[in-house]
Amino acid sequence: MGPPKILVLMLSLLLSACDGGSQDTPAQETRVGGVAEPRSASPSPGVDAVSEADPLDEAVEVALDAEVGADRRMTVSGTTNLPDDTRVQVLVTREASGFRWQIRTQVAQGRFAAGPFGSGSGLPDGGYQVRVNMAPVDVQPDSVRARLGEQGKHLSGPLVTQSEHGLGQVISASKRFLIGQEPRRTADDVEVLERP
Repeated sequence: MGPPKILVLMLSLLLSACDGGSQDTPAQETRVGGVAEPRSASPSPGVDAVSEADPLDEAVEVALDAEVGADRRMTVSGTTNLPDDTRVQVLVTREASGFRWQIRTQVAQGRFAAGPFGSGSGLPDGGYQVRVNMAPVDVQPDSVRARLGEQGKHLSGPLVTQSEHGLGQVISASKRFLIGQEPRRTADDVEVLERP
């Protein structure tokens, strides 16, 4: 390309840059392999998805279930209306000894599951407390933070508690289970899990 062509190209670029009367936002360019390709002036759909997400506007619900497998270990599952990808921790605590097992998982299509819980020899008969705790909002994925709000301000319902470390509102739900062949007498709401 000779000097006159460069001058014409520079003048045309200068004129297009000075054209302030246009109401349209100019398209940006992305260079791929040295060739300029036009790009829309608006951001890609995923860029503003976090700021445009609908806040969670209903009380949070969590339903817990558990079963004991042939290996005498417990698997915990649950349903919830927390957003998909919400990070939760499932804890199983043996009441007699206070020994606990914990597994981190996340919500997918309104469900979560964790396990198996227990040692290689399985869980002994007795009472177990199963708890699911939501991780604080500041460690959740962007899509979850957008729905739950800063420090969980959009969380509501009887399962809402304050984070132990002052990181806002979180969710905590629990249910008691008894493992054994014979149901025990108890005054509280407890589900008896029989071994297969």
